[in-house]
Amino acid sequence: MRIAMIGTGYVGLVSGACFSEFGTDVVCVDKDAGKIDRLKRGEIPIYEPGLDQLVAKNVKAGRLSFTTDLAEGVAGCDAVFIAVGTPSRRGDGHADLSYVFAAAEEVATAVDGPTVLVTKSTVPVGTGRKVKEIVDRVRGGGDIEVASNPEFLREGSAIEDFMRPDRVVIGADTDEARETLRALYRPLYLNETPILFTALETAELIKYAANAFLAMKITFINEVADLCEKVGADVQQVARGIGLDGRIGGKFLHAGPGYGGSCFPKDTLALVRTAQEAAAPIRIVETVVEVNEARKRRMAEKVVAHCGGSVEGLTIGVLGLTFKPNTDDMRDAPSLAIVPALQQGGATLRAYDPEGMAEARRLLDGVTWCQDTYEAIEGADCLVIITEWNAFRNLDLERVRGLMKRPRIVDLRNIYKPEDMAEQGFDYLSVGRPAAPAGA
Repeated sequence: MRIAMIGTGYVGLVSGACFSEFGTDVVCVDKDAGKIDRLKRGEIPIYEPGLDQLVAKNVKAGRLSFTTDLAEGVAGCDAVFIAVGTPSRRGDGHADLSYVFAAAEEVATAVDGPTVLVTKSTVPVGTGRKVKEIVDRVRGGGDIEVASNPEFLREGSAIEDFMRPDRVVIGADTDEARETLRALYRPLYLNETPILFTALETAELIKYAANAFLAMKITFINEVADLCEKVGADVQQVARGIGLDGRIGGKFLHAGPGYGGSCFPKDTLALVRTAQEAAAPIRIVETVVEVNEARKRRMAEKVVAHCGGSVEGLTIGVLGLTFKPNTDDMRDAPSLAIVPALQQGGATLRAYDPEGMAEARRLLDGVTWCQDTYEAIEGADCLVIITEWNAFRNLDLERVRGLMKRPRIVDLRNIYKPEDMAEQGFDYLSVGRPAAPAGA
């Protein structure tokens, strides 16, 4: 089979590389000539573990290629995937579908025969119908079938998620579209991966509902953590106690500074707007959005309180800036709210992140950027752990204490045990867990 992937962002590049690993001939198309030139040179524009090797392997095998020429890319394709961005639209929170619709029109103009046009981007309910209207208007006929195939990739483990997914969701109204996509996903079907065929609208809503539910779990355990702090309970034990219930599960029950990234913030907001317009508001998701935004700001207040009520004139060391580990993605990262708030309070910030420094420099001003973990810690009146990179999980605590002006740590990811930190002489604060007395 031959397919084209329109867009070489996170979803398009990972999906294209993984499809090529299945033996499919894949052409990735992007208007950004600089990005395509980099990809042709073997340079990967995003950080995703294992992606560079996967791309190199399949380029060498002749199954994966890159071009800026859309007509060349879609020629002779059995399916063309739209994997362009759908950012939140300024002013109202709706998903901006202009890139999707523009891509649909260009593909409809360029394809040289019957094909299946598949929306891989996360789009609101009804988008597939609008895409069908566009291609029918441009083509004047029905030789392009339209389908929805939402992605469920987690940044940092996207290749594994694609190769061994929990399920594949395909929204399509015709046998032709269903059979083309069934054949494309045949390697997974042979491994007994559940493939769910639905209507277009159902597939589109599954994606939003899934992300909203996971965001809700994160927000729920964060609010439980706040309660734990008031009553002396341990949120990690609470999470384990409820997560062992098979109806609940333990994933996404990790208290922290709030969710961020490319999906949850914009998708929950888009679902809220869609539901409101349909006169079926989802109040619980509306609350999740509000609580999560407020939480990021409150984490800065937590640091200030731990520093005695003021950070004026203090040096704060920050470990981790990306919204989660194993990615360089800074979109809606909690650090983007926490760092400026501490700066506004008069603190000097020293920061380090294993992969997110380049993007962080573009988004955050007035920060001293450090080359490694211990440089960020040096001279700090307080150390704040924002992202739980593995490199931060086993610090030389004696060295840390020696480098700091004051042995004070705010761990927003609960990667250390309060009793261990107290024994090491740290004034240690975590999220939703009782503090151990110093020297315990």
